[in-house]
Amino acid sequence: MTDDELPDLRASDADRERVAEILRDALAEGRLDMEEFEERLDATYKARTYGELTPITRDLPTAPGPAVNLFKEPVPDGSWASRITGGEGSSTWGAAVMAGFQRKGRWTVPKRFTGFAFWGGGEIDLREANFADREVVINCVAIMGGIEVIVPPGVEVVVRGLGIMGGFDERAHEEPDDPRAPRVIVTGLALMGGVEVYRKLPRAERQRLKEERRLERLERKNARRELASSGHDPLDLHDVHRDAMDQVREAMEDRRELRQERRDRRRYED
Repeated sequence: MTDDELPDLRASDADRERVAEILRDALAEGRLDMEEFEERLDATYKARTYGELTPITRDLPTAPGPAVNLFKEPVPDGSWASRITGGEGSSTWGAAVMAGFQRKGRWTVPKRFTGFAFWGGGEIDLREANFADREVVINCVAIMGGIEVIVPPGVEVVVRGLGIMGGFDERAHEEPDDPRAPRVIVTGLALMGGVEVYRKLPRAERQRLKEERRLERLERKNARRELASSGHDPLDLHDVHRDAMDQVREAMEDRRELRQERRDRRRYED
């Protein structure tokens, strides 16, 4: 790939640090004098893309060990790397005055999004969204209304809002944050209203897990049938109980989702 073909891809802090290490080695080996080193180092930390980093070390050997690859490899679709896209957001604000607003599905979260709800409600769903930056700010103002911020598991969330006769609530979670995921800062004001932040799996992921549980139950049922046909006692109370509880949980989840969808339709159609 030539320089002209190099995509204008964002460089990370780790990429810049690797280039800086090559420059330090070149200075120590006498390949660069101090003035050249300082000029290139300054250009390294100012570089925003791989295209700006590449020329800095073109005439220098890489350090021993794996070569520094300044070309981004294709990233799997749906991975966090593929969802931090840079650029501008597809929507920068949403407002609800005695009504409601939604931002959900495949949209691009800008570096700063503002949601306003007055006697109304808003839903800011980030589960399937792309992100304009590694860190985004969701500014919520809820006055006698409410705003929900829904994030997928793995996202680091920082809540800094002020509640006056209202509240900013983040539901507790046990899953560790994914270091590759974006960081979401939720801030703003809740005046006699509320802002709630909680984690929820995307619908496709929930369906995938549900299908996995269904296949596991089917495998256990087939195993019990094989035991019965071989003359062994097929009854395993533990497995039977687990299957029954799984089915009950799935039915309850389906009912909750259906009720929530109906509430959302009524809220945003009024």
